Amino acid sequence: MEFYVKKIIRCSTAFFIALASHITVADQLDELIDAGAQRLGENQQAQATVGRIHEQTDALVTEYQEQLKALDGLKVYNQLLALQITGQEEERATLSASIANATVIERQIVPLLLRMVDSLETFIGLDVPFLFDERLQRTHALRRLLQRPDLSVAEKCRRVFEAYQIENEYGRTLESYKGKLNLADRTYDVDYLRIGRIALLYRSVGNDEFGYWDQQQRDWVPVTASHYRRNIDKGLKMARQEMAPDLLTIPITPVESVVQ
Repeated sequence: MEFYVKKIIRCSTAFFIALASHITVADQLDELIDAGAQRLGENQQAQATVGRIHEQTDALVTEYQEQLKALDGLKVYNQLLALQITGQEEERATLSASIANATVIERQIVPLLLRMVDSLETFIGLDVPFLFDERLQRTHALRRLLQRPDLSVAEKCRRVFEAYQIENEYGRTLESYKGKLNLADRTYDVDYLRIGRIALLYRSVGNDEFGYWDQQQRDWVPVTASHYRRNIDKGLKMARQEMAPDLLTIPITPVESVVQ
């Protein structure tokens, strides 16, 4: 009986020892599994970190390459700018020289314009006296204009050239206008007929007096011939566009000589 009890006790002890050993191994396995899982998680985190670093590296490489391309573009652009700056410097030097010359030219232009106005006024005094007061007033207005400090030299030139252009137009146009005429201590209301610069004729409003300007005599000459009167009437109608253009027979002053 004691033998069996001891044997049971030894079996139980072995069992508990085996059980304890089993439990210890199981705990160690759990620890190993936990350690493996932890290590796996760390590896995964490390792999994710490596992936992010790789992506960041790729992004940096791509950005670096783009920056290199941008740098190459900036180099080309800077070269073009350098050429443009060189050209602008040359142009600036040219403009500076032009401005300096313009100042000299400006000082010469204004006296020239004054002489042109003087010449125009003299010409009007020697020309056929059509629209005499109007044309003379234009030269007076030009003199006042040339004295104005608020107008540029370009504007003054334009006005003087415009006056010359108006005078030039008179030489190739037909015109009729009303005015006053003093003849033999009498004043008549007349219709003037200007044919370019070759003839200036008149007809009194009552159709009683006809005549023309004699440039050689610098005086008005009456016209009595009926065909001249009819042609003056016809010319006035043509100037007023009351009839179609036609040939006219009019008295004119012959040119005796031309000064070379």
